[in-house]
Amino acid sequence: MIRIFVDGDAFPNLLKPILFRSIERLKLETFVISNKPITIGKSKLISYIIVEQGADEADHHIVELAKEGDLVITADIPLADRVITKAAHAIDHRGELYTVDNIKQYLAMRNLMEKIRESGEITKGPKPFDKKDAHQFANQLHKFLSKYCKI
Repeated sequence: MIRIFVDGDAFPNLLKPILFRSIERLKLETFVISNKPITIGKSKLISYIIVEQGADEADHHIVELAKEGDLVITADIPLADRVITKAAHAIDHRGELYTVDNIKQYLAMRNLMEKIRESGEITKGPKPFDKKDAHQFANQLHKFLSKYCKI
């Protein structure tokens, strides 16, 4: 059975009940890893791990724990790249499934945008997270779990 790892520091509140229902329904062992206390619900299936403060401390911990076939939920593209390299899976908060086939493209675009911002160019950030994004996440999570958990 797969395990779920949640990059908790930026996990949107709208997604918490969606994920919680799936965890409970499918009895999925889940780890929420963050720099500060985060909760998505009380369950014996969910472990909350608080790591030291630092830019990538939660990411390092997730990469250390995740194994082949596990699912990582994160909006952090470099983290997604690292777990995909370990043959785990990654879904972002807006429902994008990162794969071996697309992660390098997402990483290259992220790095390009970072260089543009570093040069002083003002760029638009991502659009605000909304219910449509939550719906897309729910659909992708259901599709993923249907495929890998035989529901």
